[in-house]
Amino acid sequence: MLDKNIKFMGDSQGDNCFALGRQMTIEYYECGATAFLDEVRVEKALLKAAKDSGATIISSSFHKFEPQGVSGVVVIAESHFTIHAWPEHDYAAVDIFTCGDNINLEVAVNSMKESFESENVVISSDQNRGIISKPFEQQKIGEIVKNSKIYPISWKKEYERKNPWGVLASFDIYEADPGIIRDAGRIEQFVHELSDLIDMKRYGDCKVVHFGEDQKIEGFSMTQLVDTSLISGHFANASNTVYLDVFSCKFYDPRQVAEFAMSFFKAGHYKLQIALRQ
Repeated sequence: MLDKNIKFMGDSQGDNCFALGRQMTIEYYECGATAFLDEVRVEKALLKAAKDSGATIISSSFHKFEPQGVSGVVVIAESHFTIHAWPEHDYAAVDIFTCGDNINLEVAVNSMKESFESENVVISSDQNRGIISKPFEQQKIGEIVKNSKIYPISWKKEYERKNPWGVLASFDIYEADPGIIRDAGRIEQFVHELSDLIDMKRYGDCKVVHFGEDQKIEGFSMTQLVDTSLISGHFANASNTVYLDVFSCKFYDPRQVAEFAMSFFKAGHYKLQIALRQ
């Protein structure tokens, strides 16, 4: 069952106006781990959804960002399907706009749910666009929404608003270069360069220790004290994955850390979790 948060125009005006279009925004959470790594796969998913829903496809354009992320649009005769995907959060924001009555929106939503392997789908808005009254009937047909809650999209602004004790970010860096993560010297180099990048003063030496009799967990583990707290990580040989944590009572940009780690370890993609610690 899909959760809906529908914006109504009001029953009293229903007989006196019509809409030029209908716009639905859909949130896809807990998607497949690799659902958004390939822009071709994402494009195929939206094209399939458009076709399945009965839309008339005109063209499509998709772009993959570095180190990851996909945005794209499918232009249809009835308007468009658009998407922006965050692979690090297994999340995608989708917008469907239609000026025709022939598109089955439920079919489109479920088609993308299946393609993205999404466990949690929320229809965050479903609204009429361009409300037009009948000729010669001048009347008030809608109100601008006021005082609606707007969430910050900058971690720095959220940090400043909440004023927490610290920021903890956990990074899962996949498909890392095996030669780099098996080299203690390169791991120490990474820590030094990362500390300089996010302006953290190191205290003591960077500890890089190899351990693990079980092949599943074998690899180097690292700890580095910094003036604002701690950088730590484990480098799993079996999966060529880096599990990195940065905890600091001074703000730093988590995405800057993720992108630097991706570049340094020549990795394929990453996941990111952030917590503001009070």
